[in-house]
Amino acid sequence: MELQSCSQNVRQSRVGKKPVFLPKGVSVAVKGGLIEVKGPKGELKRPVPDHVVVEVGQGSVSVKPAAEGRDGARCQGLARALINTMVMGVTTGYTKVLQIIGTGYRAELKGTRLNLSLGYCHPIDFSLPADVKAEIPADSKGTMIILSGCDKEKVGQAAAQVRSFREPSPYGGKGVRFQGEKVREKAGKGGK
Repeated sequence: MELQSCSQNVRQSRVGKKPVFLPKGVSVAVKGGLIEVKGPKGELKRPVPDHVVVEVGQGSVSVKPAAEGRDGARCQGLARALINTMVMGVTTGYTKVLQIIGTGYRAELKGTRLNLSLGYCHPIDFSLPADVKAEIPADSKGTMIILSGCDKEKVGQAAAQVRSFREPSPYGGKGVRFQGEKVREKAGKGGK
């Protein structure tokens, strides 16, 4: 029985083999190790991983390993998914909705800063990243925050930071949570 080398036995990414199709109004360029995606919602740049080659064709982008071996196969699916995320961001954008639950808990938007009253003795001022926009619907009375932008990573990070100021309590559910998030509630101490 003959042993096979690792390079012959590497599994290829199924996701990485599929091309990313570009909608109308979206352009992709690879310049100096950076991939630039431009669309109606904005422009995104990201470094290209070392072990892959990005080929821009007519209406599509494909990712291939730079050389045979494990590293290229590992990075191929990741690089393709990141490019697809960038294309989706500049066409449709990403949103995160946060709900504020608690008596007296609310949020106000002042320019590019969120002023949060979350039960502490002081208000919390949170300045939004440059590419992230916030909206507080008038009918929510300050208990809902909608964060949106073309960069999925920045929108998610900003939403996680706002949530971290007062995470939902398991004993009453008070705090900041993502819309649709289930909070496991615990029973309080039993009385005598």
